[in-house]
Amino acid sequence: MELKGKRITFLGDSITEGWGTSCAEARYDNLLARDAELGSTFTNGVGGTRIAYQRNSSADPKWDLYFCGRASQLDLSGDVIVVFGGTNDYGHGNAPFGTDSDRQPDTFCGAVNFLMHYLKGRYPKSRVVFVTPMKRWGGNVPSNATGHNLAEYADVIVRAGQRNGVPVLDLYNELPIDPDIEEDRHEYTIDGLHPNDRGHAMIAEELRRFLEAL
Repeated sequence: MELKGKRITFLGDSITEGWGTSCAEARYDNLLARDAELGSTFTNGVGGTRIAYQRNSSADPKWDLYFCGRASQLDLSGDVIVVFGGTNDYGHGNAPFGTDSDRQPDTFCGAVNFLMHYLKGRYPKSRVVFVTPMKRWGGNVPSNATGHNLAEYADVIVRAGQRNGVPVLDLYNELPIDPDIEEDRHEYTIDGLHPNDRGHAMIAEELRRFLEAL
């Protein structure tokens, strides 16, 4: 895909919102816009949010602005929609994990299927792309809510992309950052979860190469 001049929409959580960066210009979407000479970007990143609908209200109401609920608010004229999330579903979500056959947003598996299908239908002129969560500190520990670790959440997105015809950038396995390694944690993140400027630069580069290869 030729990226120069393209309009790209980003739907995400605190990483897409820019937590951990020194300024907005250091955020991965803006780095991509600069380096690939995009025409424009539309960014809908809300910290703490999850892809799936939650069973119970969260301590912070903002966290319940789940991806499937915000999917109708995106730029209708965008050439590409990039969805980057799932780490909060693992980290503090209470929705059931579900199965690959689920199609409703009240389980994680169902929400991923629902969101892919919804975006392709509502934005037929846009190329829909998903990005799995990157590794995070302690991500090998099973979630208290579901008993699944972060790798299993990432695998759901990869499998759903294969079923639904949606390209998936598997950052969990492709991004060479592992916050469980102390050196990586301090060099590329601010807290083992949120990437710093160097981490965002690496995400932007991985995403650029992935989109150009489509």
